[in-house]
Amino acid sequence: MTYRNPAPTVDIIIELRDRPHRPIVLIERRNEPFGWAIPGGFVDYGESVEAAAGREALEETQLAVELLEQFHVYSDPRRDPRKHTLSIVFLASATGTPVADDDAKAIALFNPWEVPTQLCFDHDRILQDYWRYRHYGMRPQL
Repeated sequence: MTYRNPAPTVDIIIELRDRPHRPIVLIERRNEPFGWAIPGGFVDYGESVEAAAGREALEETQLAVELLEQFHVYSDPRRDPRKHTLSIVFLASATGTPVADDDAKAIALFNPWEVPTQLCFDHDRILQDYWRYRHYGMRPQL
């Protein structure tokens, strides 16, 4: 019998605490699906989700992040056009200047009112949930 399971991923919302308004870091993806995204990626076999979040943040942004909390899990089977994934989203902070690396073609800092409209996956929903939580303390609904 063959089992098909969703692939675990992590996404890391990184606030730069050494900048005014604490902007977040987004990457422009080098691979399909193209567009802007929250830094993140697949969890490796034998790796904790916390270790994966730190590794993916460093690989894509060259920032050593401090994980602040596990924010929410997003698991809609349609969230990734490549295959069924589930994402454990972390809130993190960092200082310094991010540099696009690994799967990131470009990198930029965004305030809530500047976020691009071409976000990959379900990252528009994730960021809406994040800002609602950040400004009003309301967690995403299950």
